[in-house]
This record gives sequence, structure tokens and C-alpha cells, in this order.
Amino acid sequence: MTWVPRRSLAETQAILCAPGQIHEYETRLIEGRLQRVYKNLWPSLRDFWLWVADQYKDLTYVVFEQQRITYSQAFERSLKVAAMFKTVYGVQKGDRVIICSRNYPDYIVAFWACHLIGAVAVLVNAWLPLEPTKHCLLGTQCKLVIVDTQRADLLEGHSSAIRKAVGTTGFLVWEHHEGKGKWDDMQLWSDALASFNGDPRQVLRDDPGLVPEDNATIIFTSGTTGLPKGVLSTHRMFLTNLFNLIASSRRAALRRGESLTAPPTPTPETQGGILISVPLFHVTGSTSMSMIATFTGMKIVFMRKWVPDEGSRLILTEKLTAAGGVPSMVSDLINSSPNGLPLASLLFGGAPAPDWLVEGSRAAFPNAAMSQAYGLTETNSVAVGFAGEDYAVRPTSAGLPAPVCDILIVKDGKVLPAGEQGEVWLRGPNVMKGYWGDPAATAAAITQDGWLRTGDVGFVDHEGFLYIRDRIKDLIIRGGENIDSVSVENAVSADDRLLEVAAVAVPDKRLGELVAVVASVKAAYQGKVKEEEVIAIARKRLPRFAVPVMIVLLDDRLARTPSGKILKGELRQLAKDEWLKRLKANKGTPAAAKL
Repeated sequence: MTWVPRRSLAETQAILCAPGQIHEYETRLIEGRLQRVYKNLWPSLRDFWLWVADQYKDLTYVVFEQQRITYSQAFERSLKVAAMFKTVYGVQKGDRVIICSRNYPDYIVAFWACHLIGAVAVLVNAWLPLEPTKHCLLGTQCKLVIVDTQRADLLEGHSSAIRKAVGTTGFLVWEHHEGKGKWDDMQLWSDALASFNGDPRQVLRDDPGLVPEDNATIIFTSGTTGLPKGVLSTHRMFLTNLFNLIASSRRAALRRGESLTAPPTPTPETQGGILISVPLFHVTGSTSMSMIATFTGMKIVFMRKWVPDEGSRLILTEKLTAAGGVPSMVSDLINSSPNGLPLASLLFGGAPAPDWLVEGSRAAFPNAAMSQAYGLTETNSVAVGFAGEDYAVRPTSAGLPAPVCDILIVKDGKVLPAGEQGEVWLRGPNVMKGYWGDPAATAAAITQDGWLRTGDVGFVDHEGFLYIRDRIKDLIIRGGENIDSVSVENAVSADDRLLEVAAVAVPDKRLGELVAVVASVKAAYQGKVKEEEVIAIARKRLPRFAVPVMIVLLDDRLARTPSGKILKGELRQLAKDEWLKRLKANKGTPAAAKL
């Protein structure tokens, strides 16, 4: 695709951030650092929620299976929950409230309840085993813990010790009917709310006096390479993501030559909706998808777990206008919807999308505006992104930095020019305050002047578009050649019989590492794909040194984190075991691998 924009990037930026525009910014001294910050951002999540509740009160807010609540109902319930937190459990401003659960409507209600009284919402990965979960609860010195039935089963027998160690005043279990119904030393959420007779409106009268630099959230990393770390963010850091998210679509409109206009307030007839299957304990689910939906008055539809056919059904029956997530989810929607879906927005994030997927999405969802975003838990989700034609002509890019964010590419302590690969560094008012209770890890991640070392390898082109090539730890180094796994994965993914692809290193005595690939095969082609065929396709698209020496073909899906990212550690071990088995059998050259 070729395209000539009507406005330059400089002209676009000037209009986007002009006085009076939502993205107007100013420079402020924050925690000893001068930062560009959005001038029109709400001071706190409490202020934002009060605005939302008034703006969209008659619209549907959250749908989950048989549950359906409006913005007004969610707001009234959040007032009662907040009053209960404060009156019954003694939660005060700055106290940490743990939510460790799968997605439910009350998850988002409890989140807002925390911010109505100035508590810090702590979102813990619900799929963690016992010891890492206890680490999160004890490390944050949680005042109150809210769990679903599976986490209640996990923590039963340990809650008393946690109470004694850190002063936790309660363990609440919601949706108890999905489990055994009763747990030692834990109270049912429904019973606690039913028995509370306090005045919910007192929460509105007792303003906690929040300011932008007060603590707001702790969201834990996945803990795939050690104990999870709690990413602490202020209200400004968390809320900055709202404006970062919508910058891409507004930039796209300006680049097409259009003018910026305020979107109309949605009505029940015109309300859009978004499908969210990503867990809320991940920034893609909470900070990005659910918050942009809340900001714009959309209907949020939760799924119990990701099932492509069910996702397609919900998009049609609930008349949803937006969906997306990691590339595999978008691929699933394409495969499960041969006739396409009437989406207006398709969101890519969490991992780079291969160029073939962008082309396939355009064919499957011709009316959908596509966007790509890049960020980390440590940046409160989006720091870089773009949409529209700029994305269409650069499908392998992550986009441009948000108006208040900056990018550096650094290698060996030196800032590199455009086109050269190094570690991606990010700076902006959305970058975390630090890792809760871990100053050493914070110092290792953030420089004294506020640059976050992402651990990702990439480069910027001459226009400033960022390209992510790999995680530093996932680079394959073959005889001194640095090979990024994304390029290999894109080349192998050109074989449309494959569903998921992951490039990993296998050991070699002479060259150190060699390129291998683990791939899952689409159901229709299982048993019909030959390893040498896939390698031949890759050979046409890659330099000789980057061509995989082995393709391991699986019928099962690749192992993933709850946020949808492939667990390369497990696949690396699987590939290594298969490679060493071949070497032992004197079959070091590629041969069909079917596990």
C-alpha cells in the first residue's frame, strides 16, 4: 500500500497539541524531574469516575454472561462498596486493597470503590500459584483482600497467617456460587454487602483530597522469570494512558486532512461496545481496554475465557464495535468468522503483529480502523502507537511516541542514530513510580533522569516510527550475528497453515546458538504440514544465517501468559530437548519433528 499524507508529522503534532485541544501539554516539575504532562487530565481516578458516572449514567456499562449493569448502577454500587471498605474494614487513603480474580462486573466496581476513598487498587495475577500469590499479599501489606472462588481455595488455610503478619482486616469471596460456597476465615462478598447498613453517600461528602502524585495502583508483573514485581503508579501516571490511547486515532484523522472534532455523546442507540477477554490484572485489560471504553462511554463485554467462536457470537449479538488484543486473538477472530465481523475498531497490542495478519484483518474486517500500541506494565500500557493509513503502510512498526512520551535507542551506554538497533528506552509521565518495596529493582529499571530501560530491542526510522525487534533476552546470537526473533517469526508465519509461531535459540558447540522455531498448526492442516516445506518458505524471506535449522510442529496451542504473550522459556526448553535428541541420533540436519 502507498499513501501520501495530507499533513506532515510536525504539522499534525502542532494541531494535536494546540491550546484548547485535549492533548495540550505543559511542563511541570514532578518528583525532581521536568516532564511534559497533559494540561487537561483529571487530577485523580476519583474525579474521573465521578465525571464518567454523570456523563454516561443511562448507558450499559458491563455485560458478563447473565449480568448486565448500567453506568449508574455501577456508580451506586461502587459508593456502597467504598463505604463498606471504609466503615467495616477500616480502609483509609493510601491503604492497599488486593483484587485477585478472573474478570467479573464487580471487579471493576471494586476498582472504582478503592479510588472513591483514596485507597490503592492492587491487581494481582490470578493465575499465580500459592507462594507468588502470598508474596504479593504480604509484600504490599494489604488491608483487604478480594478473591474469586478459585483463589479462595488457594488461600484457604493461609489467610489467618497473612492477617497476623500484615494486619489484613478481611478476605472477601465474590461469586461464591461458582465454588463450594464457604471458606474458613473468609466472608462472602454478597453477605458483606447485604449486611452493610451505612450511608453510601457519605463517600461523596468525605473527599480524600487526592492529588495527581498520590499513589493509585499496583499492578504486578507476570512473574514468569522470578517473583512478580509490583508496579506502583500515581493517578497521573495511570490516567495519562487515557490520552495516550486516543492520540493515535486523532493523529490518523489529521494525517488524512480532517479536522479534530469532539465526538458526540453516545446514546443507547449509538453506544459502541468492546469485547474484553484479556484479564483485568493485566494493563491491556485494565489500563487500556476497559479504561478507554469507560472514557468514551462504551459497553464492556467480558468473557470467562477466550473462545474464538464465542467471541464472534458476542460481537454480533451485543453489536460490539471494537475488539482485539494480542495478534493470536485477532487471528482467531479471522479464522472463526469467515464472513467477517462488523467491527469499527481493531486493536493490536501485547506483541508485534506480523504483516500478513494486518493484511488478513483488513480483508476480514474491511470497515475496521486498525491500530497498534506498544507499552509495558511499567508504562501503564501505551507509550507508543498509531492507527489508520500510517499503520497500514508500516504494519511491522509499533508507531510513534505519545505526545508526552520520548524514545531513545541505547547500546553500550551510547544513544544510537535512526536505523540502528539497541535497547528501547522510554520516558514520560506515564512511567511507573517504581517497583513496590524494591528500590534496587527500581534503580536497575529507571535512570536517575527518568528513562525506563524496557529490555526490548528495536530502532526508530528517520521519521521517528519505532520498530520492536525482540526482547534482549530473546535475541538469538549465531556466530556473532544478532538475529531478532520477530523477523524469523514473520518469515515463518508466511505459511498460512500455521496458527502460532515462536523463534527460539538452540545450542551449538561451534556457533553458540542456532535458530529454531516452535509452531502450532491450524486444525484443518494438522498432520499435513512438513517441516522442510516450512523451512523452504522461510528461506525465501530470510538471510542464510537466520533460516531455522529446525521447525517443531505442534497440534496444541503454544503456552501463553494470562495477557496472551507466548511463554518462550517453556518453548526454548522444548526446542532444546528436541534438538539434542536429534544430535544424539546423529540427525543434526532438519528432520520432521512432530511432538
